[in-house]
Amino acid sequence: MRIMGLDFGSVTVGVAISDPLGWTAQGIETVRYVEHKKNMLFDRIGELIKEYEVEMIVVGLPKDLIGTETQRAAASRGFAKSVRRKFKIPVELWDERLTTMAAERILIAADLSRKKRKQVIDKEAAVLILQSYLDKKRLEQKNDE
Repeated sequence: MRIMGLDFGSVTVGVAISDPLGWTAQGIETVRYVEHKKNMLFDRIGELIKEYEVEMIVVGLPKDLIGTETQRAAASRGFAKSVRRKFKIPVELWDERLTTMAAERILIAADLSRKKRKQVIDKEAAVLILQSYLDKKRLEQKNDE
């Protein structure tokens, strides 16, 4: 089962996809959109769902360091609800605490210029969101056995 991870931002959405076994997350792309033209964003997400045969989506939920939802969390919740309604597949919200900072560190370590980092940081954050979800689910499954 393939799972899609989304890092929802105010201008871009980072997209990651799991491998068919649900072990690893790979960054696919960063989708740019304009707030009043979200239909283009949903069209692209729909194309990716079909292309990769996605059966579930994980949307990052912004929280601060102590676990309280940030102001941006309401927008992420609304986005997740719209995705669930539009594509009729399960959507789960997942704590995305510190993923953007971790993505930034990874990209700096890879010696990417500031300009290139800006282009791919949301995609990398989506990878971290999805990978943490996959790791947690795999651990839960192992503990159930």
